[in-house]
Amino acid sequence: MQFTAEHENLRRTVAKVVETEINPHVDAWEEAEEFPSHALFKTLGGLGLLGIKYDPDYGGLGLDFSYSMVMAEELGLVACGGVPMAIGVHTDMATPALNRFGSAELKRNFLKPSIAGDVVACLGVSEPGGGSDVAAVRTTARPDGGDYVISGTKMWITNGMKADWCCLLANTSDGPPHKNKSLIAVPMDADGITRQKIRKIGMNASDTAQLFFDEVRVPKANVIGQEGMGFTMQMLQFQEERLYAAASALKGFDRLIDLTIDYTAGRHAFGKPVLDNQVVHFRLAELRTEVEALRALTWSAIEQYVAGRDVTRLASMAKLKTGRLGREITDSCLQYWGGLGYAYDNPVSRAYRDTRLVSIGAGADEVMLGIIAKLEGTLPGTSNRKRPAS
Repeated sequence: MQFTAEHENLRRTVAKVVETEINPHVDAWEEAEEFPSHALFKTLGGLGLLGIKYDPDYGGLGLDFSYSMVMAEELGLVACGGVPMAIGVHTDMATPALNRFGSAELKRNFLKPSIAGDVVACLGVSEPGGGSDVAAVRTTARPDGGDYVISGTKMWITNGMKADWCCLLANTSDGPPHKNKSLIAVPMDADGITRQKIRKIGMNASDTAQLFFDEVRVPKANVIGQEGMGFTMQMLQFQEERLYAAASALKGFDRLIDLTIDYTAGRHAFGKPVLDNQVVHFRLAELRTEVEALRALTWSAIEQYVAGRDVTRLASMAKLKTGRLGREITDSCLQYWGGLGYAYDNPVSRAYRDTRLVSIGAGADEVMLGIIAKLEGTLPGTSNRKRPAS
C-alpha cells in the first residue's frame, strides 16, 4: 500500500484527537462504563472524520476506503478498546449500506447527520438466539399499508443505549432466509422501543444494549436499497467491519509490546532485568513479527478492496488472525508484568479484557474459518473451486 501525503496528514489529525480529546478521559469513561458519544462524535464530525469515504453531497470527504482505514489504525492509539469500537460501528458498520444503497431522502435524514456527528448510529443484527448466524434472525417487519410494523429483540448492540437511529436487519417477508430480509433505518425515538444496558467483562467505555421492538411503526421508505436484499447488504457491511477490526488493532498491539518492553527492562528479578531472559525477549520479538505479518495482510486486503476486488477471503483471514493474536499478545504481556499485570487498571489487563471480543463479534472465529475453508475448497462439495487471487 502506497500512502499519500493526504494519508499522512489524516494520521496526524487522528493521532492529535486521540491525544487531546480521548486518552485524557479514558480512565474516567471506563469507570463510568460509558463515554459522551454525542459530544465526541460532534468533535470528530467537525473534523470530517465520520464521513471520510462518503459522498460529499452529504458532508463526506469522498475519499477511498484506505483513508478510513488509516483513521482506524490511528484509533489503535486509544488507551481502551471500547471507544474505537463505538466509533467504528458508526463509521464502518451501521452506515456503509446507507451510503451505497440508500435513497437521497434516507441519506439526508440519516447519513448526513451521522457524518456531521449530530446523531449516533447503531447496527441491529445480533439477537438473543443467535449472532453469527445472520440468516436465522427472527425480528420481523410486517407490511401494513405504507409502513412496516417491527417486532423483535436485538442483542449486543454497541452504542445501543445512546443511539439516535439503528440500521436494523429484519425479516420483511416469509421467503427464503437469504432473500426475505431488509435493512431498515429506524429512528430510536419511535414509539415501542425500549433499551436495556448490558454489562460486559471488557470494552467498558462502550455502552452496549439489548433493544426491544414492540409493534414499532416506520415508513416503508426507510428501507435501505431494495426490499429483500438486506442479507446481501449486511454481508457487504461485514467486510468493512472485519477490516476495521483488524486495522484498528495494529497500533494497540504495538503499544502493548512497547509497554511490556519498557516494564520488563526496568523490572529486576534474580539479579537482572526480566527482559534479559531469553524466553521473554524472544517471545516479544516473535509477537512483534506477528503484528507486522498481520499489518501486511490487512493492508493488502484494504488495497484490493479499494481496487474493487472481492476480499471476503482476506478480510476473513485478517479478522481471524486479529482475534487470535490479540489473545496471544495480551496473555504473554500480562504474564511478563506478573502480579501488576493482574491489577484491574493495568493497560495490559484492560487490553486482555477488551481484545477477547474480537474473536466473537462480526462473525466468530469459527465462522471465519468456515468462510476460509469454503473458499479454499476444503469443505465437502467445494473441492472444485478456483482459488481467489491474493
